[in-house]
Amino acid sequence: MLSTKTVGALQFSADENGAELHSIKVNGEEFLWQCGDAWKRYAPILFPFICSPGGGKYRADGKEYAMPGNHGFARDSVFTLTRETDSSVTYELCSSDTTKQWYPYDFALEVTYEAFDGKLNVTNTVKNTGDRIMYFYLGGHPAFIADIEGGKDVVEYEKPEKIVQPTPNGERTVLDGETVLPLNRPQFDYDVIMKDAPASGAVTLRRADGRYVKLTFPQSDCIAVWTATANPEAQFICLEPWTSVPVYADDEFEDIEKKPHAIALDAGDRYVYKYTIEAGVSE
Repeated sequence: MLSTKTVGALQFSADENGAELHSIKVNGEEFLWQCGDAWKRYAPILFPFICSPGGGKYRADGKEYAMPGNHGFARDSVFTLTRETDSSVTYELCSSDTTKQWYPYDFALEVTYEAFDGKLNVTNTVKNTGDRIMYFYLGGHPAFIADIEGGKDVVEYEKPEKIVQPTPNGERTVLDGETVLPLNRPQFDYDVIMKDAPASGAVTLRRADGRYVKLTFPQSDCIAVWTATANPEAQFICLEPWTSVPVYADDEFEDIEKKPHAIALDAGDRYVYKYTIEAGVSE
């Protein structure tokens, strides 16, 4: 069931399917991509993997496992609505016999959306409910309405960045000490544009019509920017805060216990990961 909260000019909606956001409106205007054939998601949660390991397989406790899809299983799982206030909703996904087919750990993943001071605060909390260390990756994947064909919308990094992207014939330099990434379809011919260990703590989608979306990610060791390239109707850009580079960057190590970017969480502990979304029209 869709839960909708309105606090001042900001309204957001989310539901139990993937604990996924469905809408972010400011003064009645939609800023979140509204699903559709070009990309049938809004803002999926990436857990316990970001992307997929090579061959879709990995090892844990010496046993081989395979995830059911890209980016883990949280985005395709049904969460439980556990708390609701006038300004917030909280969903939870717990380990089960089903999740243990793909991932051997006992966990609870809690997702809270809260409107506060004109912004949407997103809090993901991973709880280790088992009796041993668990390992995971975690990230967000919200998609925002943008004009990818017009060539005038941009993503602006808070600070100058050097971004180099692998290509089939080597690599290309996307940014070289600059802050502005022009948006167009060919920009993403080589898939996602990632910045590991960014100097920036925020990125802003700036649209030619003055509208903007600012995503602030104080805890992220990687920020990714992506859109679909095959369909011209994909008029969105994803601003993706990740705990680290994706799991395939650690393919040298098949065992999850040895993957250098996996978060190790002790039994009984919790890991809290936050980011903030602000949208509006520039004055």
